[in-house]
Amino acid sequence: MKVAVKDVRKLAEGILLANGVPGSHAATQAGLFIEAEMRAIPSHGLLRLRRVIERIHAGLSNPTTTGNQQWTARAFLSVDGERGLGPVIAMAALDTIIPRAKEDGIAIAAIRNTNHLGALAYYAEHVANQGLTCIALTISEALVHPWGGRKAMIGTNPIAIGVPADPTPMVLDMATGLVSMGKIHDHANRGAPIPLGWALDENGDPTTDASAAKKGAIAPFGGPKGYALGIAFEVLVASLAASAIGTGVKGTLDSVNVSNKGDIFIVIAPPHAEGAKALVTAYLEDIRGAAPSDPAHPVLAPGDRAHAARAQSEKRGMFIDDGLWGDLQKLSEESKKEIS
Repeated sequence: MKVAVKDVRKLAEGILLANGVPGSHAATQAGLFIEAEMRAIPSHGLLRLRRVIERIHAGLSNPTTTGNQQWTARAFLSVDGERGLGPVIAMAALDTIIPRAKEDGIAIAAIRNTNHLGALAYYAEHVANQGLTCIALTISEALVHPWGGRKAMIGTNPIAIGVPADPTPMVLDMATGLVSMGKIHDHANRGAPIPLGWALDENGDPTTDASAAKKGAIAPFGGPKGYALGIAFEVLVASLAASAIGTGVKGTLDSVNVSNKGDIFIVIAPPHAEGAKALVTAYLEDIRGAAPSDPAHPVLAPGDRAHAARAQSEKRGMFIDDGLWGDLQKLSEESKKEIS
């Protein structure tokens, strides 16, 4: 169904407010979910809101904190997230390191003890819109099987890169798993099968059953190359953030465990910002102007599809799955009863 963006925002923020989330924090957390929905990425959108509320009530998430930040070197910010909401802790860290990057050319935030971040593109684009380059990395519970293996041992470990350009920044957001577990959950919630090759079941056998895949392992993208990148990102993030690693990572997909994964944000100020932006803009225009193999499908740059979907959502309203919209309405009613 189609719903006006303002109505979705009001509902999502209202649910968070009713469950003890301060106004500015509610706007940040809801904003991230809504941006994912507007960009046609439902796996990172509002289907995760109920879990956020469950984690607050279970004492696994502190909705009021912005984290404990410590500069351990001129350009390195170490953040104890104090079990805060992932987007709130991340945005607070970015607000701290962006001015330092503008001063010194680069700054890094390494975050531990915080909750799920959501789509990394949200942060990379936020930084790139300020004329800076961003590299964002996070790790997840062990959800991906090693190349040639049958058991989940590696996180989906996404990376996002945001680089200033016109009319919008170039933003890459991809996981080293073939798909996100959020996408598996989205298919399971809708009762839709997944393509063969996406995942293994709990016995290590290929499956098209999304519910079975939730108990199994996702394939690495690109075979051994994606597998190797997944390991490299996991080691990089865990070693810098002092977080858990591998099968020791918990709490990104449940309402039972403390989230102990790590996040890394690297913000870089280009020494010749305007020239760099013009260079990237011209290059992306050349890419988009390349002759397509199929005339019905023009060549796109990373992020183009998401930006087009967002523009349509702004114009015509957001598409929300009927079942999800019904669950959000139910969650809203439950939240009102909590405070009555």
